[in-house]
Amino acid sequence: MPSPLVRPLDLTDDATAGAVHRIGRAAYAVEAELIGFDGIPALGESLAQLRARPLHWLGAVSGDGALAGFLAWEAAPAGAVSLDRLCVDPAWFRRGVASLLLRHALTELFADRTVEVTTGADNTPAVTLYERLGFVRGADFSPVPGLTMASFTRPAPSPSRS
Repeated sequence: MPSPLVRPLDLTDDATAGAVHRIGRAAYAVEAELIGFDGIPALGESLAQLRARPLHWLGAVSGDGALAGFLAWEAAPAGAVSLDRLCVDPAWFRRGVASLLLRHALTELFADRTVEVTTGADNTPAVTLYERLGFVRGADFSPVPGLTMASFTRPAPSPSRS
């Protein structure tokens, strides 16, 4: 099966927004199991709430047009980028979809910017992915009792000297 193609997503399109919402809920349900915490905010997010978020969306779309996964982000202070969510349809797990999306974003969209992300500290697949792609783990934190989050930063490349 060929790799999905990466393209921007338009959440004003009902079918696209519905697919993003469905995949996000399915992916976060798996993360909730991994980290032992079912209070992940996106699990309770309505479609309208999802669409209202001021995010930019990138999708991995299979040859038959099905959404395999997506990445969403927003601008952060000092020109950095804050990744809000990286979700893969469980039917596409372990096929490189998250790596494909993140690599594309890091090389094509954010090559010269600092990128920040958080994930559940016990979400081993996500922690491994971020570390493999050059993110540096910062301090863990607990936003609510029973949940430990890991923070990661991929610093902007230093300007080369001529």
